[in-house]
Amino acid sequence: MCARRFLFMIFILTLLIVAGAFAIFQWGGNVLLKEATPKGHFEAAQAGGGPDYAQSSSWVARPGMENDPAEWLPDGVAAGSGNVAIFYVHPTTYLLNDRWNAPLDAGGDAAFRTRIFTESQASAFSSVGQVWAPRYRQAAFGAFLLDSADAQSALDFAYRDVDAAFRQFLKEAGNRPIILAGHSQGALHLIRLLREHRADLGKRLVAAYVVGWPIDTQSDLPALGLPACQTAADFGCILSWMSFAEPANPSLILEQWKRSWGLNGGERRPDRILCVDPITGTKDGGAPPAANPGTLIPTDDLMSATLVAGNVGAHCDKGLLITDGKIPPLGPFVLPGNNYHVYDYALFWGAIRRDAERRVAAWRG
Repeated sequence: MCARRFLFMIFILTLLIVAGAFAIFQWGGNVLLKEATPKGHFEAAQAGGGPDYAQSSSWVARPGMENDPAEWLPDGVAAGSGNVAIFYVHPTTYLLNDRWNAPLDAGGDAAFRTRIFTESQASAFSSVGQVWAPRYRQAAFGAFLLDSADAQSALDFAYRDVDAAFRQFLKEAGNRPIILAGHSQGALHLIRLLREHRADLGKRLVAAYVVGWPIDTQSDLPALGLPACQTAADFGCILSWMSFAEPANPSLILEQWKRSWGLNGGERRPDRILCVDPITGTKDGGAPPAANPGTLIPTDDLMSATLVAGNVGAHCDKGLLITDGKIPPLGPFVLPGNNYHVYDYALFWGAIRRDAERRVAAWRG
């Protein structure tokens, strides 16, 4: 897939999400709820048949696949090699409201967005190994706007596919070291996966990149059985961040979250959100723009994507990753509150790639 299409779809996806977010910001939550809430009640049958993860057709990316989106690379970046097995779960790409869960074979824009995110996110790990990225009957966008039995059923239904994919992944990965990665809805499913499959991972886990979803360091993290990554030399640990520019206002995404209970039953607090700076790989860390090895941005003619170093720094502040420096033109819109959620990976693509390489080296000793 050409990088021009990648850049265009990032623009379109951002536009769609921002339109809804501005509706909340300007006129209240009822506007977006009305437009995004799936019709009727949750019915598993509406999502169609389930996946068979022994078949290549149930994967967005996996070893041996032709035109594998996880092998996409920006201009001038060389392919790497390695034997790490990477399990990546893509974010929400189904934005319709006709059902609570997307069908596995959802085509059109949803399929296109899924490929785009796999290209621009999972590819960051391709220098250390091979990527498995499952198709799954994801919860529709509206499921994240409601606290209801239907919404929870949709998320549970989506997770069952992710869980089945992970079990197949473990069979195919053999005894190789493992990296887990996801974003947004994908990160939410990874949190549950870590909680339920910690014993299956054993000492093989290099790191888990749980990006774009808040984790309370006291009410959530202990229940996952893994520590936060404190330094770039740590392994068997969790990285997480949510990207904002100043002045940052995360209220749109944290109001509902902080009213929910943590995994250990305790209250959730925004000031305890886990933040690991991806540039330095340190918890509550930070780095100047010069230290960033590359932000994924378009060239002027929009015909390709390239990696530009030294533009975007970042530092953790009260659980948020606040960008420093001049953010290149990634697209014309960000979410209200200067939320760069769509670009959590693109801003730090080169740093994520480097971070994975460092942690794999540390894991190997």
